[in-house]
Amino acid sequence: MTALERTIYRRMKRSYSTKELIEAYTPTEEERRFVSAMTRTAQNQLNLMLWIKLFPCLGYFPALSDIPAPLVDHVRQALNLPAEVVPGYDHDRTLYRHHQVVREYYQILPYGKEARRVILRTLLRAVRTMDNPADMINAALEELIKQRYEMPAFSTLDRLTGRIRTLVYGRICRLVQRRMTSDIQHGLEALFEVQLPSHRSVFSQIKLVPPSPTLSHLKVWQDRLAWLMELGVMEPLLKDIPPAIIKHFAAEARALDASELQEYAPAKRLTLLACLIRQTQMSTQDDLIDMFVKRMSTIQVRAKEALQLARDAQAATTAQLVETLTHVVETAVEDKEQDDATVGRHLREILEKRGGQEQLLEQCQQVAASLTDEYQPLMWSFYKSHRRALFQLVRSLPIRSTTQDQVLITSLNFMLTQENRRSLFVPDTLDLSFASEVWQRLIRVKRKKRTKLVRRCMEVCIFAAVADELKSGDLAVEGSERFADYRAQLLPWAMCEPQIAEYCQEVGLPSDAHTFVAQLRERLTEVAAQVDAAFPGNKSLEITAKGEPVLKRLKAKAVPASRVALQEALRHHMPDRSVLDVLWDTNEEIHWTRHFGPISGSDPKLAHPDERYVITSFAYGTNMGAAQMAKHMRRIVSEHEITFVNRRHITLDKLEAAKADLINRYAQYDLPKCWGDENVAAADGTQVDLSENNLVSSYHIRYGSYGGIAYHVVSSLYIALYSHFLNCGMWEGNFLIDALIGNTSAIQPKVIHSDTQGQSTALFALSYLFGIELMPRIRHWKDLKFYRPKKETVYKHIDILFKDTIDWVLLETHWTDLMQVALSVRVGKLQPSILLRKLGHESRKNRLYQAFRELGRVVRTIFLLRYISDIPLREQITKTTNIAERYNQLCEWIRFASGGLMAENDPEEMQKRVRYNVM
Repeated sequence: MTALERTIYRRMKRSYSTKELIEAYTPTEEERRFVSAMTRTAQNQLNLMLWIKLFPCLGYFPALSDIPAPLVDHVRQALNLPAEVVPGYDHDRTLYRHHQVVREYYQILPYGKEARRVILRTLLRAVRTMDNPADMINAALEELIKQRYEMPAFSTLDRLTGRIRTLVYGRICRLVQRRMTSDIQHGLEALFEVQLPSHRSVFSQIKLVPPSPTLSHLKVWQDRLAWLMELGVMEPLLKDIPPAIIKHFAAEARALDASELQEYAPAKRLTLLACLIRQTQMSTQDDLIDMFVKRMSTIQVRAKEALQLARDAQAATTAQLVETLTHVVETAVEDKEQDDATVGRHLREILEKRGGQEQLLEQCQQVAASLTDEYQPLMWSFYKSHRRALFQLVRSLPIRSTTQDQVLITSLNFMLTQENRRSLFVPDTLDLSFASEVWQRLIRVKRKKRTKLVRRCMEVCIFAAVADELKSGDLAVEGSERFADYRAQLLPWAMCEPQIAEYCQEVGLPSDAHTFVAQLRERLTEVAAQVDAAFPGNKSLEITAKGEPVLKRLKAKAVPASRVALQEALRHHMPDRSVLDVLWDTNEEIHWTRHFGPISGSDPKLAHPDERYVITSFAYGTNMGAAQMAKHMRRIVSEHEITFVNRRHITLDKLEAAKADLINRYAQYDLPKCWGDENVAAADGTQVDLSENNLVSSYHIRYGSYGGIAYHVVSSLYIALYSHFLNCGMWEGNFLIDALIGNTSAIQPKVIHSDTQGQSTALFALSYLFGIELMPRIRHWKDLKFYRPKKETVYKHIDILFKDTIDWVLLETHWTDLMQVALSVRVGKLQPSILLRKLGHESRKNRLYQAFRELGRVVRTIFLLRYISDIPLREQITKTTNIAERYNQLCEWIRFASGGLMAENDPEEMQKRVRYNVM
């Protein structure tokens, strides 16, 4: 049975505060007149008024005996009834009549066959996108409320949900089993056989996590993908099954051991295994693409480093090459009377003595590259060790172009046909328009009056271009998840069009392309004119003769004296407490552990589950681990019990739901409101040490160690709203919109501060479409371009800042594409980080990138103009960050709490209130 507290099913509270009773349960004059007109006896008036006040809060009629006594007393006193009047009915007929009167009063339909059909239809839709019974029950409750039906008993909802899940999941499992041949079933069952000498089943190999992207690991992961594909293609078996159910089954199978999975019925066991294999095949393919992209990036970095080293060693190498050239010329002069064959043989001997032709050729390329910034000729020496593995990888991936431009795909296919070729040159049959001028100059050369392609440079160039276009989205891999064609994931425009008006009204944007562009142009024109007019009085900004804007440093404010008083007050009223005690107290108050439980969705069958959940949260939340936690708990719980709960009962989604409960309760207290504004938040990343043998872990020169980035979004109320782990090389800002969408708490900030990583033209554009005001701190901001609204617009004081003009026609043309992306992200069809990673790489093919870049230029120019001017933006920030005022408010609150309320009858309760508010 699903736990009641996991759902939104309304129930009466155990106790009510005086404020709640007065505000929510005091009868109005209209209600008094209605009750007086419907019944005459004092007892029935009390009964009916209780129904009138409770029904809109609960949605159903509870038993009169379950109504708390304080609530009954409050309503009785409000009706001026004597104390001996108690709720109750002499006849059931009167009870049913009162129920019907209340339904008619609130225009609510009674629960019956039609309401049952509504529940069943809703559950059948929900089971295709939801895997948790509590979520399905919530969907049914929302639909009943929407259609104004009375709520049934919770046991009825739980029973219907269980039947629908059993029916749908049972049909799916039997369908998948029928689609499997006996050979496929036998092959899958063989995965559970224990192998010697490891004494582990093959099933455990499916759940391996990706290692670091080294060349050896790349080869191992290629073999792994080949092995997974030998298990069979699972798409035909899982055809027409909703993706949400496939992911749920795969997550359930991943959380189980081989012995635990074998206890399932054959149909379900085989279905779970098929879903896990299918998801693992996709994730392994994505991991391989990640490794390929990172290896090509590493090759490029090493080539640049080699270029710098070549410059340092240029003098010695140049002297050696000049000496070799001198010897060659002298030999040619001395042997001028010899025939060409003899001269050629002598020259070849000289070249062999000097290290060989290939070595001398590489040295010449290094010296030539050192004279320029061209590192491309040096990439071959780092690429050649990867050549075989990269060819094998590209052959195994079904790479497709996402645009009509097939030039790179044609070049890739041609290169694959030349894999076994060892000659330095290949016929010039390729269109190299995808390559840069440097690459084209290196690849295409003339030999004997004919143009040929240098094979080595061609291979490196094509592999580098494939990696770049996979990142930009111009190339996609069929069957992939992270590198699929994101255009296919967009919501069809036919489904977007009916939602445009509502969405634009919600975020405050015009609902048509012309007005959208006109409003942007008007805003840019207005802000630029204001900044230009106010420039003579701007004491913070200077513009140099070269046209560079320079902002003067702001003066720091003195530390307020009230800070010391606050610190002393906090020390006095907040004794040191164990984190484990705090976790347990918050769970007693909020019961956030109700979100944890088996992945299947059923109730936990553990002894004292809340205690186990709190202990497990502490063990992994503090990074202590299960072994150390069990040791310090003096074996009250074992290591196996902690790891079992973490593996089987706690997932990322459940942790996010529990965190949202904590944030929502935190936001209800008054004290955090003194610290900041709930509409403001800041985003930044912090380096965290991780194991080197991990695909997320990487070495970053800025941090000087291996690890990842813990990306946090923190409210100005001083509570973390979102956290995510990233690779050190990732652009952190790509995950900013993910953070805001993934934040399901009541605190929904609209103004986001960040560092340079939290901004780009694409991010400015997407933030604007979501009604978010992005306020990043930009490094080297003076190097950014300012864009004027029109070519003919000239400013008196700041005209030198503007370097280009906005293409308004492009924006208006692609307005539908911009809104399609925004709505697709809103409904969850497209992940913002995936889109921003692709839009973060410049692409001449991708018109969507160009539209986002143009919109971002407008929004960023407006932001920069506001930033460099003395307009209310900076004054408002100063006011909202008045630290002295906030400290004084905190001190007053603590003096009030300690001096006034501590002397009341319940000091322990007040201590608890103080503790939670300060925390």
